[in-house]
Formats: sequence, C-alpha cells, structure tokens
Amino acid sequence: MAAINVTNVRVLNNPTSFLESFRFEITFECLTPLQEDIEWKIIYVGSSNDAKYDQVLDSALIGPLQYGAMRFIFEAPGPDISKIPVDEVVGITAVILTCSYKDHEFYRIGYYVNNQYTEPELMENLPSTPIPEKIQRSILEDRPRISKFPIEWTNSKTN
Repeated sequence: MAAINVTNVRVLNNPTSFLESFRFEITFECLTPLQEDIEWKIIYVGSSNDAKYDQVLDSALIGPLQYGAMRFIFEAPGPDISKIPVDEVVGITAVILTCSYKDHEFYRIGYYVNNQYTEPELMENLPSTPIPEKIQRSILEDRPRISKFPIEWTNSKTN
C-alpha cells in the first residue's frame, strides 16, 4: 500500500513567458506517518534526443509527515536556455514532476510543453540565436502523463 496519494496537481502560470518560473500547486495525502522526507523535483527536458540536456530546475524536501492532506506551491526558475540545443528551444518538449521517498521514485507526472515565438515572423524564420524574451511557454496541462511506482515504504520485515 502506498503511503502517499497525490490527489491533484495544478499548473498555476500558464501560458507564460519562457523566462518565467514554473509554478505548480500540489495536493497529496499522507496515509501513514513517514519518518523521512519525501523529495519533489521539477525536471525540464532540454532535448528529445539526449537526456544529458535535462535540467533539474529545483527540488524540495517535505517532512517528516503525519496523517492528513497537504498542499503546497512548488516554484522553480525556468530552464537555462544556454544548456538547451539551439534547434530544440522552440517546439514541443516536456516538464516532469517527480516524488521520491528514500531515493526511490514513486510518483511521476509529465506535461508536454510547447515553446513558440509570440511574433509570427519569428516562427516563420527562426532566429539562429534564440530570443527567450519573445518565446511563450504553454504547458498542455489537460493531458498529463502520470506514472506510479511501487516502493518499499518501511525497512521493517514481517515474519
């Protein structure tokens, strides 16, 4: 049985500028007290071809946790554009939220992200050097990809 049940994730600033922070409101239930923290991460996928361009934008430790519902705002700065291949700045990518307990991931929610220039002429003739202040980020929040993974929540063994 899972000790944590994520009940809702909302994208708070969408659409927004590429340079703006990511902001999510996360609601979850703790179904059994946990002695150690859970860790949330926001990961920006910088390239569909190579995970080395993925950026962990921020992480947050929450706990120790007792029974009950919790809600918090998780905010992380936007990605470092210099770490994204130039030909993958504009277009479709993803942002992923993960949650782990004792370094074991048990929850993942991914959203497709569309980055495009706000000026049509820039979309038709992409600049050789990206202009981040003219790029709008839209998270496709109505179609998240949710994965749950079974983990061992306690170290105790029963005979």
